[in-house]
Amino acid sequence: MSAEQMRLRITFSKTAAMRYTGHLDLHRAWERAFRRSRLPLAYSQGFHPQPRLNLAAALPLGFTSDCELLDAWLETVQPVEQVLQALTLALPPGMVVRSLEQVDLRLPALQTQTQSAEYEVTLLDPLPGLAQRLEALLAQSTLPRHRRDRDYDLRPLIEEIVLLAEDGPGPHLRMRLSVREGATGRPEEVVDVLGASPTSARVRRTRIVLR
Repeated sequence: MSAEQMRLRITFSKTAAMRYTGHLDLHRAWERAFRRSRLPLAYSQGFHPQPRLNLAAALPLGFTSDCELLDAWLETVQPVEQVLQALTLALPPGMVVRSLEQVDLRLPALQTQTQSAEYEVTLLDPLPGLAQRLEALLAQSTLPRHRRDRDYDLRPLIEEIVLLAEDGPGPHLRMRLSVREGATGRPEEVVDVLGASPTSARVRRTRIVLR
């Protein structure tokens, strides 16, 4: 790796226009944006070079976000303001850069640094007794669940849930869930445990907490 390389940390929004874009397609959208921007994106070594792009945590299909994190490596150091301008013009609708900074090349991979994530969840249908359901959920010491052919306990993955509004356009919750390697809590699982249909929930990620 050249000493002249540059590592950027980009915070970006994924809005409703990109809600149904999956993790791999999001990665490809960033690769295309760097190509259109003509910025000197760095690639890995070997027979099948890959763009050096590192997303912090996969965002489930159907979710929006204000706070996605991407680390990108450039082959040469560029003025941050010029990089921001070039990417802003190259990104597709539904992706917006919120901030961009140069970070140390030696920092660990983003995926190993994620600790938790915060979400705002709006239920599109009324859920009677939501406050009581939430209290009962948080009182549990274990919440056995089954996902992708394996059993796991959801309860230790829930760090905090706050009921922001029980009525209005729809019940509104704030959740902070674990996003550690091998220990990721999913908002739709919490919605299901509360007795609502995950398909009737709108989820927006508002913060990714790093170690």
